[in-house]
Amino acid sequence: MPRFYCPSPLSTGVLLDLPAGPARHVQVLRLQPGDGITLFNGETSGEFTATVTQMGRSNVQVQVGDFVPTQREPKLRVHLAVGMPANERMDWLVEKATELGVASVQPLMTERSVLRLSGERADKKVAHWLSVAAAACEQCGGNQVPLIHPVMPLAQWLKTHSDPDVVGPTALLLSLRAEAIGVREAVAHLTHGATGAQTDPRASVPEVIFVSGPEGGLSPAEEDAALAAGLTPVTLGPRVLRAETAALAALTALLV
Repeated sequence: MPRFYCPSPLSTGVLLDLPAGPARHVQVLRLQPGDGITLFNGETSGEFTATVTQMGRSNVQVQVGDFVPTQREPKLRVHLAVGMPANERMDWLVEKATELGVASVQPLMTERSVLRLSGERADKKVAHWLSVAAAACEQCGGNQVPLIHPVMPLAQWLKTHSDPDVVGPTALLLSLRAEAIGVREAVAHLTHGATGAQTDPRASVPEVIFVSGPEGGLSPAEEDAALAAGLTPVTLGPRVLRAETAALAALTALLV
């Protein structure tokens, strides 16, 4: 059954005009009155059945059916703060991170970032990435569209994270430094102490932030600033991965 993200209040029995995006997709699929679809709005841990009741030239009306409490989100909430890769690689990264179950994405501008965004152009990119994430949720069965934060310089983001009055999630920095430890080992260490307890980190860590650099990685000065802000350096192994591959590998280490 086709699934559509519908950012509107949903409740059983309501007659609803679909937003332009889902309506267009219903028309492309040539669905007819009586055909069933699935709707989710990202506000509930589940989805709604719905039935097409009217097909117009530019509008589609549906009747919302039963709520199905389907939870497909990971138990561990992982937030990805990433130096934006250039061209279409950021689109691909947002799409695949959403499929894996990322909770949010923070696009960062760093010293080595090829993609530089500000003002209206940045706002349009964020809106575009949100639509990419919504489409990925429709495809993969997720019911929570990840939040795409406004573009922010790394230095500004680090100041927010290092605020002593704000207690945030555990923050890990993907790094090639010799002192970096494995991703899973880092989470277990930070939550259970250096006791060597062999427990599943996903069962005990509610939220984690992964920080990953752009093409060429973070500069030495930026890495020093991140460590000074309290981030823990972690590694994915001895291979040098592309920017988008490294971020997805880190997500996979904990979400799959």
